[in-house]
Amino acid sequence: GCLTQEKIVAGYAKCFIVIADYRKRSQSLGEHWKKGIPIEVIPMAYVPVSRALSRSFGGSAELRMAISKAGPVVTDNGNFILDWKFDKVHDWREVNTAIKMIPGVVETGLFLGMAQAVYFGLEDGSVSVCQRQPC
Repeated sequence: GCLTQEKIVAGYAKCFIVIADYRKRSQSLGEHWKKGIPIEVIPMAYVPVSRALSRSFGGSAELRMAISKAGPVVTDNGNFILDWKFDKVHDWREVNTAIKMIPGVVETGLFLGMAQAVYFGLEDGSVSVCQRQPC
């Protein structure tokens, strides 16, 4: 529940490195990861934002529900998270900008072009590194 705060830290970091497991590695977004893109929204706007996402970009947006408590997941900023399950590949930079312009959207979970390196933990315990530029 700290999507926006994570984006702030990443944006101001001298060197942003991502560590993930092999299931998140793909040539294009959505190739393996099917749980959707998280989008932080102001609580009163989650219904119209959900509709706007589906209408403008296809797929469906669902309010993320909590597991250990009743009701939706609440972010560290007191907002809700929508999981947008897109149904096609997009120009992600363009879509990210357009989503952020929807009234009620706080931030997206797209960290486009922010990481200098990504370390993937593989099934056999080894690590694969994708490095864009050295830190």
